[in-house]
Amino acid sequence: MQNLSREVEAVSSRKQSKTTVRTAVAGVGGYAGGELARLLLAHPKLAATKPLFLGRVADNAAGGSVPLEQLHPQLALGEGKTQPAVHAFSWELVRKAGTEIVFLALPHETSREWTPEWLEHGVRVVDLSGAWRLDHAANRAVYKLVDKDVELAKKLQAEAVFGSPELHREEIAGARLVANPGCYATSIILALAPLVRAGVVDLDHGIVCDAKSGVSGAGKAATAKTHFMYAAENLSAYAIFGHRHTGEMLEQLGLTSDQIQFTPHLLPIPRGILSTIYLRVAERKSPEEIEACLRAFYAHSPMVRVHATPDLPQIQNVVRTNYCDIGFELAKDGKRLVIVSCLDNLLKGAAGQAVQNMNVMCGWNESEGLK
Repeated sequence: MQNLSREVEAVSSRKQSKTTVRTAVAGVGGYAGGELARLLLAHPKLAATKPLFLGRVADNAAGGSVPLEQLHPQLALGEGKTQPAVHAFSWELVRKAGTEIVFLALPHETSREWTPEWLEHGVRVVDLSGAWRLDHAANRAVYKLVDKDVELAKKLQAEAVFGSPELHREEIAGARLVANPGCYATSIILALAPLVRAGVVDLDHGIVCDAKSGVSGAGKAATAKTHFMYAAENLSAYAIFGHRHTGEMLEQLGLTSDQIQFTPHLLPIPRGILSTIYLRVAERKSPEEIEACLRAFYAHSPMVRVHATPDLPQIQNVVRTNYCDIGFELAKDGKRLVIVSCLDNLLKGAAGQAVQNMNVMCGWNESEGLK
């Protein structure tokens, strides 16, 4: 009973609003890491507690650190001012900084391995990888994760909260481990969740999700299919029956693989996602009923903007914002529905949503530092 009491007190303490919090970013060198740095440095609640940045630092780097501006020149301040440096990882630095929340912008395998130790040090984790997003082993298998301590990993997996504030706001508030959703998954789950939960969708007819993403969704390391000569003036489909974000859609929407088909495409643009979703409704609906369902579901979700039909979202209106824009058109027969969902894959699809989760965890306004 004593242990249970302490755990209840700890959860209650985590749910209380904080005036500020000490943060760290592990893996600040990537695209998502750079966006995290930008958002955290400008966050009004963190003005007095600058983040600790951790990343790859050459052995011969002076003082074991490199300037943040060297990794992300767009963050340079000018006028002789400098941003906090990027340090090689050490627990001594983490403890000295008093870190309370860490953002893991690391490869899936590394996040899966490191998370238990962060939690053991009393640091709450917002993980941007796919390491903890999936409850079912069959869905998680796509990441080919290997756990050194299987029982501990099983326990933490059960504790992890899927970091979609629009769906799991209450659980995120008291969580130690938040698994930030994938970018494609966010665009499709947010578009479908209100309608699936309300029983509007005819699941027997199935759902088709045609999604297109900018090149930054593949990460900073160049590959044969993301370099300029392949991606420019091109549009290509990939991972048609095996994309790693599909499991998130199945689990969060309560669907089977027979009920949804997701096909991702690579767009020749730097960033942004547009998902076009085709479905049939179970019973004839009016456009007003569809719009009312979406607006009611997101009435208290400041980062989702519902468009009035027939106005449809566009990538250019969400890029470099943390909004997910959702619009639709309903056929005159009242049965065939097309939903369009747009977001920035590096913000609402990654770093911005991670900061949104931090806001919820700290009891702050959900959109703090994001508008």
